Amino acid sequence: MPVIRLAVPADVLGLPAIEAAAGEAFRSIGMPEVADDPLPDVEELIRHASDGRVWVATVSSEVVGYALAVVRDGSAHLEQVSVHPDHAGQRIGADLIDAVTSWARDRGDDRLTLTTFADVPWNAPYYRRLGFHPLPHDTLGPQLAAELSEERMRFTAPRIAMAREV
Repeated sequence: MPVIRLAVPADVLGLPAIEAAAGEAFRSIGMPEVADDPLPDVEELIRHASDGRVWVATVSSEVVGYALAVVRDGSAHLEQVSVHPDHAGQRIGADLIDAVTSWARDRGDDRLTLTTFADVPWNAPYYRRLGFHPLPHDTLGPQLAAELSEERMRFTAPRIAMAREV
């Protein structure tokens, strides 16, 4: 049974490898540019962890997944969630997202936002099953709109913003 907890700085060292392993699935659907996207900077992840915005999933004390939250337009935003493929299908991603949702609720936010690929099965369709809904562009704050715009220029597949109530 996975344990979800806040990350400590030592946990962060292995997170880029988890993200790289999870990203390899994009090659199998013809999206190598996603798999080749730059990995997160460890120093930046340590800062986020020190601020209490990185959660890890552990199985037998091994970190197998993580979630990173940031603040966009004054509200909670799920910046990244990655689970090592060896541990996929065990609800670890959903549990990590639930931890971020609790953080958002504790902050007093009304919703948790994210950006994702519209048509990748383990992206928007997955988040819909977890209670997220697409956000119309005219409801996005300036920071979230800018992030989505940048991602749409960087990737060829359609990107959308989504939210779920907390």
